[in-house]
Amino acid sequence: MDAVCFECGDTIESETLEALAEAFLDHGRANHEWPWPDQAIKNYAEATQRLTGGSERLDSIGEIEVHRVTEKRIDDWRYFFDHDAFVGTPEWAGCYCLEPHVRVPGEPPADDAPFWKDNRDAMAKRLAEGLALGYLAYVDNKAVGWVNASLRRDYTLYRDVDPDGPDPEAVIGISCFIVAPPYRQHGVAEALLNHVIEDSGSRGVDWIEAYPFNEPGEGHKNFRGSRSMYENRGFEEVEVRDREAVLRRPAT
Repeated sequence: MDAVCFECGDTIESETLEALAEAFLDHGRANHEWPWPDQAIKNYAEATQRLTGGSERLDSIGEIEVHRVTEKRIDDWRYFFDHDAFVGTPEWAGCYCLEPHVRVPGEPPADDAPFWKDNRDAMAKRLAEGLALGYLAYVDNKAVGWVNASLRRDYTLYRDVDPDGPDPEAVIGISCFIVAPPYRQHGVAEALLNHVIEDSGSRGVDWIEAYPFNEPGEGHKNFRGSRSMYENRGFEEVEVRDREAVLRRPAT
């Protein structure tokens, strides 16, 4: 197996995935001044091998179905993140949407990054235990998109965004959307958001929140969701923070 250096274009080859990760790290440290932790670089190298999904956007797609990720759908969630979610952006592939659950605002970055399998296992455990909740979008029985719509109480990143506001246990917080490249710009994120709103009444909450970036990136970099998508569905601004706004609407 081999991986191409994203900076110089050299091809690094090894016989096993673990050896490839080590060789890629050795190449980077010897030839470049990369600021990233060792494990983050090794995660990148391994991601280039497991991201096997398509990269070209489809001209049209079939009907979109959305389902809550219960324990029986965790394997679908795992496969989506392992192979499809981050095609074209392997540098993001180690997250598994764990970041909003564990990142503490204001704390400096850790000296090293977690191993991607540890992040995957930790997030799968949260989903199984009800400490995270999200939805998968399917097209032709294939998982093609994801939204993290956990309770705000379960996000360290957003738990205290409005200390004088509603109880974090009564608020769904929409933290991340991910759509596989072939299915982008086909309404997948909108279908996921619509389902979160429609399903909110069954979850015993009073409010739904979103956290769009104040300066959104283009395409997949706008992973918190676009402000206009929320506003078109009745979300209203509650607060503007350094990086994002807090928007809120009643649950159904």
